[in-house]
Amino acid sequence: MSTILITGANKGLGYETARQLLAAGHTVYAGARDADRGRAAAEALGARFIQLDVNDDASVEAVAKTIEADGGLDVLVNNAGIEPRKADGGFIPVAEVTADSMRSVFETNVFGQVRTMHAFLPLLQRSAAPVVVNVSSGLGLVRAFADERSPAHFYPAVEYPASKAAVNAVTVQYAKAFPGVRINAADPGFTATDLNHHAGTQTVEQGAEVIVRLAQLGPDGPTGEFFSADGQLAW
Repeated sequence: MSTILITGANKGLGYETARQLLAAGHTVYAGARDADRGRAAAEALGARFIQLDVNDDASVEAVAKTIEADGGLDVLVNNAGIEPRKADGGFIPVAEVTADSMRSVFETNVFGQVRTMHAFLPLLQRSAAPVVVNVSSGLGLVRAFADERSPAHFYPAVEYPASKAAVNAVTVQYAKAFPGVRINAADPGFTATDLNHHAGTQTVEQGAEVIVRLAQLGPDGPTGEFFSADGQLAW
């Protein structure tokens, strides 16, 4: 069984991923920025709570030291992410996007994943079966935006899909640089969570399935690839 850290595990896909991996017999650290919500979620799950802010270097480094002292890590699930919306749930028009608004999304969705990989890869490399799962989105496929036959073509916002396209590129480059670690991206699909004001058409149980599957890859599993519940996706 593996020791697994999940970022943003206090709700939504992170919570459900933790639930399924715990049910499979793994040890799970439930990482969350909000200590009260994170601790409550971890207690409900039976997971180990650890306060983790992926936007803060000191927080990530402290968690890496704590987990190292506790015995190490086998799997990192980079789940924490944000999608900017207006107060009414509507999308932010492209004309209103600024460098600052773009930067705030990249800080969590991209830099947060890079920050955790930088801190935890040295620890993961000591595992017999190290794995990284970067939670991405089908909205990160630029080819889908260019295809008028694709539902993604009609997604109107900029920041979120741009950040997920960056996650995909980061995943491939890290997988090449660390061939001994299984590093893949997961597309959970259009899942009903707080992120999209529960507009998704899938349940969190369905959305988490691909993340859980990739988190349990063995040393001979694929790396540098993109997967949905239906299988491998072309970049």
